[in-house]
Amino acid sequence: MDCFKTLSSHSWIYPTVILCLFGFFSMMRPSEPFLIPYLSGPDKNLTSSEITNEILPVWTYSYLVLLLPVFILTDYVRYKPVIILQGISFIITWLLLLFGQGVKTMQVVEFFYGMVTATEVAYYAYIYSVVSPEHYQKVSGYCRSITLVAYTVASVLAQLLVSLANVSYFYLNVISLASVCVAFLFSLFLPMPKKSMFFHAKSNKEVQKPSNKNTVSDEPSKVTTQDGEEIPTSEIPTISGNLDGAPVNSPMPKNLVLSVFVQWFQDLKECYSSKHLFYWSLWWAFSTAGFNQILNYVQILWDYKAPSQSSFIYNGAVEAIATFGGAMTAFAVGYVKVNWDLLGELALAIFSIINAGSLFLMHYTTDIWACYAGYLIFKSSYMLLITIAVFQIAVNLSVERYALVFGMNTFMALVIQTIMTVIVVDQKGLNLPISIQFLVYGSYFTVIAGIFLTRSMFIIYSTKCQKQAQRPATSQNPDEPHPEGLRNVITGTKL
Repeated sequence: MDCFKTLSSHSWIYPTVILCLFGFFSMMRPSEPFLIPYLSGPDKNLTSSEITNEILPVWTYSYLVLLLPVFILTDYVRYKPVIILQGISFIITWLLLLFGQGVKTMQVVEFFYGMVTATEVAYYAYIYSVVSPEHYQKVSGYCRSITLVAYTVASVLAQLLVSLANVSYFYLNVISLASVCVAFLFSLFLPMPKKSMFFHAKSNKEVQKPSNKNTVSDEPSKVTTQDGEEIPTSEIPTISGNLDGAPVNSPMPKNLVLSVFVQWFQDLKECYSSKHLFYWSLWWAFSTAGFNQILNYVQILWDYKAPSQSSFIYNGAVEAIATFGGAMTAFAVGYVKVNWDLLGELALAIFSIINAGSLFLMHYTTDIWACYAGYLIFKSSYMLLITIAVFQIAVNLSVERYALVFGMNTFMALVIQTIMTVIVVDQKGLNLPISIQFLVYGSYFTVIAGIFLTRSMFIIYSTKCQKQAQRPATSQNPDEPHPEGLRNVITGTKL
């Protein structure tokens, strides 16, 4: 018994295993690829217009409204309560999905599913509070990989049950409910973290800075006090209100809570002052908004091309292949040697063109298999690029700053997606049919491609001109470093 307590209290293995089990069962939802056929079938008997224009937009709106409060609450309560809240939201979502009827009930389902996606941040942030920095990369890889494996397994299982065993969509949702209930039980066994990134950060005496080349700077950052004195941020009281080892969950004075928000603003301002990070974040926000919109409505397009009530559908197989293919391309990109500073935005432009082309294919084709192929290309391309974008953004950031930038990029993506939903989908907007919507989304990615193609051409041309200008100066005095070259090196390494 004592050995078990020691394992659960001091080892990184126990929380990692429990969190991965939670991630697996929370994503093991075989009903997901067949959600629209279930809603439009005899179980719920909802029309395509009701699903598209009245039900699905609620998820986008609720996700946007809940994201920032949940982001703050997650750190304030130290992750575990929010993971438990996610498990409860999962259960409520599938209970209503199984036994609820009517448009209003399905809108409530979408609200709770918005809660599920908003609380997802706790799953990925929890591990940084219970494992040491040297295990961050390994454990983060486990947590992300297990969700991809679970989603792929669930999609394959769903397709096999539907195609071979002729299982109804209702029982797929029963399996999903059982799976998320198991995930909820595992969430109860997670150790409660003693610290968090911001509100319950450890004091300066307790923190050992890891030797990591990916941090912004080896020197402590400084802030200026009201009387003009510069002090390191490491000497500022932590948000738990202590420097000398006071309990981390002691009451927090209001001025310290306010100082966290001020520090967030200063950190974000400094991070986005880097043009490199700003433009990669810009692509992240716009592309993620479009990607989420496609994922939200692609099953309706498939049902439009090949009605599920009169056709054999292979949504589960397509989702499994798309997820596996996307994971493989994302894994392979780690072995590609490319100067991303020079050619990164050109890659964004090229793959955005591919995304636009796949969406145009999905719009114009009448063949469901061509529509499936377009989706496979689109999802694999996005997962490849988002992997590169995450690396390019995170490479010069600490864990805390990356969490802030990730949260802000996600929030901006949701704002863009909400605007898109209001204009294109909502009854108060253009209320476009699903076939026309994908023409709009293809045009949207075409605009993104045009922006980054123009900027990539500018970067390549500027770099070429800069090299030509430096050659004569270098040849005149090869032993003396050119001032302009030194300035560029400093600018390139400074965030």
